[in-house]
Amino acid sequence: MIRAIMTVAATGAMLVAAPAWSQLARSDRAKLEQAVKRPARSATNIARDRYRHPAATLAFFGVRPGDTVVEIFPGGGWYSEIIAPYVLAGGGTYYAAAPDRGLAGFRKLQQANPMVYGKARTASFPVRGAGEEGVAAGSADAVLTFRNVHNWLMGDQPYADLAFRQMYAMLKPGGVLGIEEHRLPESASAEREKTSGYVKVSTVRRLAEQAGFRYVGASEVNANPRDTKGYPDGVWTLPPTLRMGDKDQAKYLAIGESDRMTLKFVKPR
Repeated sequence: MIRAIMTVAATGAMLVAAPAWSQLARSDRAKLEQAVKRPARSATNIARDRYRHPAATLAFFGVRPGDTVVEIFPGGGWYSEIIAPYVLAGGGTYYAAAPDRGLAGFRKLQQANPMVYGKARTASFPVRGAGEEGVAAGSADAVLTFRNVHNWLMGDQPYADLAFRQMYAMLKPGGVLGIEEHRLPESASAEREKTSGYVKVSTVRRLAEQAGFRYVGASEVNANPRDTKGYPDGVWTLPPTLRMGDKDQAKYLAIGESDRMTLKFVKPR
């Protein structure tokens, strides 16, 4: 069953439920499903579809074949295995954007299957120096990032403000910013955002809106009510990391992956 999403009405004051699939035409939905079901996808990655709902998530963001899509911090390429073939086959452009060391996983995927990923591009993100080449301003139809905002808030030199400003710059007017992130309760201490891997929805909205984005809506497709969010090692206590090893592993496997917000923003025209 397709879960409902919440979209903001034109006034911004009312929320209206709508099916996630309504964001895409029928022909695009079929192509997206085909990309998710590609037999070449890693079996390990496919096993996590039940937690990550990639087809419904990308449909909610409205990603279409032929779009120019930037995936921020693609990591090992979990979403790259779906997004890149989907947009490249439609004549679009796919960028994997991260610091150079953060592109190793995607480059490995690209080298292993150049027929599929050979036309994909890489870019620096965030751009900090004159020698780094980022995504050109005003060139992207969609910028997507999955479970990464917490990384930009942690450490001695957080850079979330910079990250959101640069994502805003690379989008065309009317372009979409799609964010999936581990969700911290609004009642929790803000200090937990610096250590737990969880982030408040209000924090993500504040960062996006300060950068100039307009909030469009939220989907509960990646919600997990079993996630209590009070673990010894933060979100990494849960799968797939299971940082505590064998200790209480059955308990954490039964919970599954984290409770996640799925938010959509747009760069105003």
